[in-house]
Amino acid sequence: MIYMDNAATTMHKPQEVIDAVVMAMSSMGNAGRGVNEASLSASRIIYDTREKLCRLFGAEDPRQIVFTPNSTESLNIAIKGILNPGDHVIATMLEHNSVLRPLYEMEKKGVRLTIVKSDQNGRFNLKDIEDAIAEDTKMIVCTNGSNLTGNYVDPEPVGTLARERGIVFVVDASQTAGVFPIDVQKMKIDVLCFTGHKGMLAPQGTGGMYVRKGLVIRPLKSGGSGVQTYSKTHPIEMPTALEAGTLNGHGIAGLHAAVEYLEKTGVDNIRAREQDLMWRFYEGVKDIPGVKVYGDFSSKNRCPIVTLNIGDYDSSEVSDELLTEYGISTRAGGHCAPLMHEALGTVEQGAVRFSFSHYNTEEEVDTAIEAIRELSKEE
Repeated sequence: MIYMDNAATTMHKPQEVIDAVVMAMSSMGNAGRGVNEASLSASRIIYDTREKLCRLFGAEDPRQIVFTPNSTESLNIAIKGILNPGDHVIATMLEHNSVLRPLYEMEKKGVRLTIVKSDQNGRFNLKDIEDAIAEDTKMIVCTNGSNLTGNYVDPEPVGTLARERGIVFVVDASQTAGVFPIDVQKMKIDVLCFTGHKGMLAPQGTGGMYVRKGLVIRPLKSGGSGVQTYSKTHPIEMPTALEAGTLNGHGIAGLHAAVEYLEKTGVDNIRAREQDLMWRFYEGVKDIPGVKVYGDFSSKNRCPIVTLNIGDYDSSEVSDELLTEYGISTRAGGHCAPLMHEALGTVEQGAVRFSFSHYNTEEEVDTAIEAIRELSKEE
C-alpha cells in the first residue's frame, strides 16, 4: 500500500519510537504511584518528555506542559475550562470539529460565538477577526494549519492582536506540531493544543497542551493524582491540575523517542522533504482536465496536503478506486471540517485528500499522479 493519509495519522513511525514503546511495556510502572524502580522510571521518562516538549515549543517551564490523549481532549479542556456564560469567543471557518463541537456546546450554555468567514481558497482575513472583537471577547481559537486544504496559518499576527487586547489565544497545532517551528512565547500563544500521532510521529493516544504560566483553566476531569490524597478537591498545581488519572506512560515513552527523532532529524528538514513531495504531486495533477484542487498554493510554506476532486465523481468513489486499483490510501468525505467544505462548495461531494510524510518517495508520488490522470480520463 502507498500510504498518503498522514494528516489523519502517520502510519510509518521511526524504529526508535517502536522500540521505546516495547521497552516501556515490559519495564514501566505507574508514575507518581510508588518509590519502586518501575514507578520512578515512568516518572523520569514523563518529566524528561515534558522538558523536551518545553524546548520544542519554546515554553517557559516544563510544568506548563500537560499530557492528554490527543488534541481533541486538549481543546475541550481549554474551551470548556476557560469560557463562561456571557463570554464571547471568536473562531474561523477553517476549524476542525474538535474545536467547533465544544464551541457549539458552550454556545448552548450562554457563550456568544463568532465564526470568521473564509474565502473560496480557504483563507480568512485578520481584519475580520479584529472587527469581531468586542468588550466581552474572552478567547480567540484558531488552527495553525487546515487539515482540509493544507493552508498554513501564521499564529503570530493573531497572537499579537489577542495579547494587545487581553484575549486568550488558543491554537490547534494538530497538523503542524513536529512539522513547523512553534515558539509559544514569540507567537504569543496562551494555549497550544497538539497531538502525538500525526507530524510528531508518536503513538496514537498521546498528545498534550501548553498553558501559559498564570492562566488558570478549570479541569475537565478530577480524580487520582498521586499527591494530596486526603484533599477533597483536585490539586491546583500544574501540570497535575489538568492531569487526572494514570497517564499513558507507554505512549509517552514513544513520544519521548519521537521528539528525540525530530531533534536529530530536524523539523526544518522534515518539512522541506514533505513539502517537496507535496509540490511534486500538486504540479503533476493541477492541470489534468477535470481535476479541481482546493486551497491556497500561492505560498510554498504550507502543510503537506493536496485535496482534490475529479469532475462530479463522489470523493468516496474516487478514494475507493485509488485503494482497490492502485493501492493508494487517501481520505475522502468531510474530514471533520464542515465549515471549510461550505466555503469550498464541496459539502455534497466531499473531497479526496492526499497527505504526505517524509517517508513517502518520489516514485509513490508519481504513481499517484498517474492514477489521477487515468481516473480523470474515465470522467
